[in-house]
Amino acid sequence: MPASLRGEKLCLFRGERCLFQGLDFQVNSGELLLVEGANGSGKTSLLRAIAGLILFEDGTIYWNDTDVEKDRQGFLRSMAWLAHRVGFKGDLSLAENLRFEMSLRSVDGSETQKVLQRLGIERLTELPLRALSAGQQRRSALARLLLVKARLWIMDEPFANLDRAGRELVLELISEHLDEGGLCMLAAHQEIEMNNVMHRLML
Repeated sequence: MPASLRGEKLCLFRGERCLFQGLDFQVNSGELLLVEGANGSGKTSLLRAIAGLILFEDGTIYWNDTDVEKDRQGFLRSMAWLAHRVGFKGDLSLAENLRFEMSLRSVDGSETQKVLQRLGIERLTELPLRALSAGQQRRSALARLLLVKARLWIMDEPFANLDRAGRELVLELISEHLDEGGLCMLAAHQEIEMNNVMHRLML
């Protein structure tokens, strides 16, 4: 079933500074929305507000034409958030972090080993997260993204701390997600080239 994420007349402040107002966007199944703008333009703040981590001053976010405030939990179940920071517990192992995350979503974990192998981190599962390199931690966050099987991916600087092979893998994963009817909203400094439908939102 097709899905859509839409923002209408969005306004957001940081302190007393207005980052944007009257902002509209829409992204549909099989599409990527690339959020662009200079440092400090509000890219991360926009994504955080959509994810419900901060509040818009004005405007409405619609998920499948329903105001997300009318079914916030349903929207959150449909969304996976990849932040610039990994968001795992440093003292827990990768395996422990993933088990905890999957328990929150009632995911059975049957594909965990397959996902870890795809990301090249299957031998790191018993190490505490703080022992992993920045690139390995980023791949760990990608594992969470794949395992929760959310329809909507919201990604803030997903290529950070990744080498060229890692960046190519992220693009491959996004393309596969879109081919399967997923949606992705992404903020990045790097130029992105994909065969999938891609829209640009300039802040």
